[in-house]
Amino acid sequence: MKAYYQLDEALVALTESVTLTDDVRSQMEASVAFLHRYLQEATAPVYGVNTGFGSLQNVVISESRLSDLQENLLITHASGVGELLPRSRVKAMLWLKLLNMSKGYSAVRPILFERLATMYNDGAFPLVFEQGSLGASGDLAPLSQMVLPLIGKGLLELPGGPVLSGEQWLESKGWKPLSLGPKEALALINGTQFMLSHALEAYDLIAKIQRLLPWISALSLDAFDCRVEPFLPPIHRVRNQLGQQEVAAEILSILLQSPNAQQSKKQVQDQYSFRCIPQVHGASYDALRHCFEIWERELNAVTDNPNVFENENMVLSGGNFHGQPLALTLDYAAIALSELGSISERRIFLLVSGQRDLPPYLADDAGIDSGYMIAQYTAAALASQNKQLCTPASVDSIVSSNGQEDHVSMGANAAIKLMKVIANVEQILAIEWLCATRAATCRNLITSPDLQEELHSFVENTDLDHTKIPMHALIAAAHQWLFRSDERI
Repeated sequence: MKAYYQLDEALVALTESVTLTDDVRSQMEASVAFLHRYLQEATAPVYGVNTGFGSLQNVVISESRLSDLQENLLITHASGVGELLPRSRVKAMLWLKLLNMSKGYSAVRPILFERLATMYNDGAFPLVFEQGSLGASGDLAPLSQMVLPLIGKGLLELPGGPVLSGEQWLESKGWKPLSLGPKEALALINGTQFMLSHALEAYDLIAKIQRLLPWISALSLDAFDCRVEPFLPPIHRVRNQLGQQEVAAEILSILLQSPNAQQSKKQVQDQYSFRCIPQVHGASYDALRHCFEIWERELNAVTDNPNVFENENMVLSGGNFHGQPLALTLDYAAIALSELGSISERRIFLLVSGQRDLPPYLADDAGIDSGYMIAQYTAAALASQNKQLCTPASVDSIVSSNGQEDHVSMGANAAIKLMKVIANVEQILAIEWLCATRAATCRNLITSPDLQEELHSFVENTDLDHTKIPMHALIAAAHQWLFRSDERI
């Protein structure tokens, strides 16, 4: 593993095998050796190494029981409940933990890295539950569940579905359960890898949304016969907001090639959900840009505790495990994305409203045919749920560990909520694409060549007869078309 990754690079690295390089091995061995020397010379207990944890920090542990201390930590802290995390997120957690360990500040032996790397490379991913982390003392519960197989506990799912106990997995490799050294268990479960795995997956999904959004919006604009002037550069130059300028340029690059967009319009102005696309989408783009910057910093951070600093001859106990930087930005990202869904739902509302020579609800025979009426209801329900989910988790805190851990980030809850918001926004955008497609066909729209090609391809390859096919199937078809793996638009 290399020392520094950008978010895009991390997504690529997640598709590759992990190996322990000689220089990383040397760094890890040096940190372990230093910690042992430090403990021999120390005149006071070192938190988490020869003391209890949390409010039990003042309980000194004898040298003969240090291994018991570490093993017991994993077992008692593996307290997650709820839904199982998808394999993709457990995979990201594993990779992020390996990256954190590779920095050489955690006093973890290379054998732990190698066994976790084997787990990762084989696709033998532990079963980890979604709920249980406060996002402060590290993501203790989910990370504990993730590393239990190292000591022959917990469960793993192999590629294709068989589930093995940790003991069975070790036996299949011809290995014995590891006896953990000083600090090793704490290094394994202290950290922000649960929260960060969600952020990393969110980044990938958000990038797809941002790639598609100009095309979906442009089709809606043209299908609703909107004016193009609100996207011209002088307006956005004098506002001087980066995201706004970016969005306006994206939309304009599409609509300037549209014959329909260049025709004169009856209306002097369009509704905000069309006219203010640059201002609203752009604000979300800027917010997300900030979130990505914080997530990238965290990707390359050391977030366990305590940390071992050989050059300074120090073992320092601090709070790098605290998830506040992630908690705030996970909440911020959810709000930014919710707004993209909220304004999309308003465009859907107008597309089905029967205005501008479009049939009511885009129906063939309004009255007998309800058309896309309830598709808008679905979008409204999703947009409303997103508003509820956007109540910030990061403004909450619950005192834990008998008052020792008296401020927590709740970043894990923010991470879980963000993924739901993203899923809802995808569905709203699929409904907008579906309604805009229907409006375009009702209008016999001639739009820009690239957009026309995508529109034609979607219509030709998808049965869009809403009087015969249930609306949920049409929405699913639009979602599959937009968020497929190949990126034509």
